[in-house]
Amino acid sequence: MSSLGTALADGSVVAKRNLIKIKRIPDLLVGTLISPIMFILLFGYVFGGAIDVPGVNYREFLVPGIFAQTVIFGATITGAGLADDMQKGIIERFRSLPMAQSAVLVGRTTSDVATNVIVTVIMSLTGLVVGWRIRNSVLDAVIAYGLLLLFAYAISWCMALLGLLIRTPEAFNNLTFITIFPLTFLTNGFVPIESYPAALKAIAAWNPVSTLVQSVRERFGNVGPDSGATSWALQNAELYTLAWIVLILLVFVPLATRQYQRAAAR
Repeated sequence: MSSLGTALADGSVVAKRNLIKIKRIPDLLVGTLISPIMFILLFGYVFGGAIDVPGVNYREFLVPGIFAQTVIFGATITGAGLADDMQKGIIERFRSLPMAQSAVLVGRTTSDVATNVIVTVIMSLTGLVVGWRIRNSVLDAVIAYGLLLLFAYAISWCMALLGLLIRTPEAFNNLTFITIFPLTFLTNGFVPIESYPAALKAIAAWNPVSTLVQSVRERFGNVGPDSGATSWALQNAELYTLAWIVLILLVFVPLATRQYQRAAAR
């Protein structure tokens, strides 16, 4: 087999190992699901009446934002899993096996995409229950889900690097919470950015999470006559989001791979 084929084959084995772990410890998946369901119910029913979004039902406005937040937080499983494996010495065991060096990272990030697919399906069903609907074609919906998963996959490589640098799951979880939480809230995910102060509005308008949410809303048909596209980034949301995905992968895939080789060699 070619080196690429070997890496993919070995990566699939590692991915299967990570998915089996979730099957045996379902709490890992349940914990990821509780938070977004809680946000949908809390914002949709408790705060929804106080938040006015012109031209669109608030719950339809809200659910794409919850999707984006959920898959981004789901991507942190990559880093937490690697930090846990580092702490328990499993990476050293992988290092001793006749397998491609990139297989651990490829398998870890791939399995987390599969986890995000499961979470997204359950979140979609929850959204349908509270009144969210897909207003456009099936193709548009597929593209929207694809954007969510691609963005989450790119973020998972950032998390892989952090997990290899921090090396303990507790410290990793604390750091990612205080960074990702404001990153996903300082967006158009929960309220229109027109309500933000000027400085925060400018930040939110160029936040790639905002453009991800805008892209998904447009594909699902969950936008009103005034889409809230106040910046070039929001007006070209899909292009801007894809550019960020490519940039993140170009930067963090080699960085994470190099850090893994260093960490495994210690």
